[in-house]
Order: sequence, then structure tokens, then C-alpha cells
Amino acid sequence: MRFLHTADWHVGKNLNGFDLLADQRKVFKQIEKIAHDQKVDAVVIAGDLYDRSVPTEAAVHQLNQELYQLNLVDHLPILAISGNHDSATRLGTGADWFAKESFYLNTTLEAAFHPVTIADTEFFLLPFFGIQAVRNFFGDDKIRDINDAMTRIVQEMQKNFGPEKHHVLVAHFFAAGSKRTADSETTIEVGGLSAVATSTLAPFDYVALGHLHNKNALQEERVKYSGSPMKFSVSEAKQEKGVWLVDTAPFTAKWLPLKPAHDIHLLKGSFAELTTTADDHARDDFYDIELTDHERIPDVLNKLREYYPRIVSLHREHQAQAVEQRASKKRAKESPLDLLTDFYQQTMGTTMSKEQQQWAAQALADVKKED
Repeated sequence: MRFLHTADWHVGKNLNGFDLLADQRKVFKQIEKIAHDQKVDAVVIAGDLYDRSVPTEAAVHQLNQELYQLNLVDHLPILAISGNHDSATRLGTGADWFAKESFYLNTTLEAAFHPVTIADTEFFLLPFFGIQAVRNFFGDDKIRDINDAMTRIVQEMQKNFGPEKHHVLVAHFFAAGSKRTADSETTIEVGGLSAVATSTLAPFDYVALGHLHNKNALQEERVKYSGSPMKFSVSEAKQEKGVWLVDTAPFTAKWLPLKPAHDIHLLKGSFAELTTTADDHARDDFYDIELTDHERIPDVLNKLREYYPRIVSLHREHQAQAVEQRASKKRAKESPLDLLTDFYQQTMGTTMSKEQQQWAAQALADVKKED
């Protein structure tokens, strides 16, 4: 069979205050056209259909329209899961009767072990999950981290592998070998570990992943991220967006790019240069601008927006260098205990307790005595 692999739609997301619903609708139409032109047998959406657990009414209305179009108008089976941005409970409402129309939406761990069979392929739909849910399901408190959890999950799924069928896992997590490359991504930290070893996923003919927005974040033949279908942050400006077209027999995975409705550009130059060359750039696209001017320019953001209305971020080259130099000088004067306190706060998200500070001070004193 042939299916389209997409993920991380994040319907309802905005880009630094700019509404993206209209752009998301245009990108959806491209995905729908690919599905038609390539005559796919199903569409896989590997999590994060919404951008937030309680989406706006406009976001709900738009996603409903898009799913209705694919499933009930275009008559395409949909295989979807909830991601970490979705509310599994809210998203899963109605899933039981959706399946009557070949819209298979899984938001629970329990249902992940019962495959959906389409043509020659069994799809196991594994939504975003917490470690405790896996412990509860198997009745095993020895499951310590996400790799322990996935090992048990895959072993259980294999018990339901049909003979002479191809097996596809649809999931939403951070896989080993992939790198976070976008600010719009959210890292999963479960049980102290943040990555699933791809070797654990070997029993499957293909693993359709969601969560990371860059399709190049993982270089595996049969374990792939589709990435998000459009750019959601400045850090994604240079990424190519698209979908995977997967055939099960013989196996192939072909990348098909999507065209952004409004691209994100990284511009660098002086105020004079940027205003002089503005006509060379699409007015309605998004811009990250780095100013090279040394002197202060009053109300510079609003002045630049006369030429580039959709500026999502504005920063100065020389100001950033000065801040970095001041920070380095400040760091050099800080004591080891101050550095440790700052590191702890950045890493743990909370301040050290008085008792922890005392332990650290004593350990530092002991080291100095040894020296």
C-alpha cells in the first residue's frame, strides 16, 4: 500500500503574534493535492494536530474542516495520534464512531496494541505517553525510563503482528540520533532519559514519527520524522518542509516538498541597506532582521515595518556582541559557588535550597584543603 506521512500540524499556532491559520489552510490544500495526485491509500498524522491542549474555537473549526475534507469528502482513511501539545482527552472525543468512517484516532495507550489493518499493512497507533501510564498498564514499577517503556511496548505489539503483513508504528517522541533544531519543538523528558533508541524500533517495517520539526533530525532508512508542514519559528527558516510518501511493497520513502504560503527570511544589514533593498523581498513574508548599525535609531522597529510589515524579531549585531562581552567579564569575577548556583537554576528550573548551598560550600572547602 501507499500512505502519506505527516505530523506536527500545530493548528492554531502563531508566529510571534502573527496568526498562521490562513497559511496553515493553504499548506493543508497542498497536502490534500499530494494525497490525490499520488493516489495514497491513507494519510498518517503523527501527533500534535493542535498547538495547545485547549485550542481556540477558530483552530478547532479549521482542523475539523480539514479532517472532514480528507476523510468524508476525499474518502481517505486517516490514521492519527495525539501528541504532547494535544489534550488526549479532548482530541479523543468521538474516536469510537470516527472509526466507522475509517478515521482512526488513537489517544490512549491501551488502544495502541490493537492494529488497524489497511490493505497489506498493520498500523500500530501509539500516542504520546507518560512513563507512569506504561507502568500501570503492565503492572511493573521496574520500568524506569522511556527505553524500558518502549521495549515493553514493542514486545507487546509484536504479539499482535499478523503473518505476511507489513507493520508500521505511528508515534510521537524523541528518537536517538535526532537533534533538536527548532525553538518551536518541545523536548520530551520522561524518566530521566529523552530519547528512544532506534534499535528498539527494528521490528517495524516503517516508523512514522512526529515531535521534531526537521525531517533531517534523524537519518534512518525506515524511521523518519516528517517534520512540521510549515515553518513555525525563526530557527526553522532554512529548513525544507514537506511530507513522506511511503510504499510498503517494495519499500520506498520519497520526500515531497511543500511550498510555504509566506516564507521566513533572515536579513542582516544596516538600516539604509535594508530600506533601500526592500523591494527585492516579498512584502508579506516573515522576517528576522539583524541590524549592523552602531548608532541608535529611534523607533527603528516601526520604521522598518513600513518596508517589512511582518518582522518577527529584530536584534542588533553589535549590541549582542557587547552583551556577550559584559556577560563574560561578569562570569570571570563570579565565585565557583555563584557559578554553581546559576547553573543549578538554569538546569533544574529552581533555586538551590540552603541545605544544598551548604553542601556545595563544604565540598568546595574540602577540595581547596586537598589542593
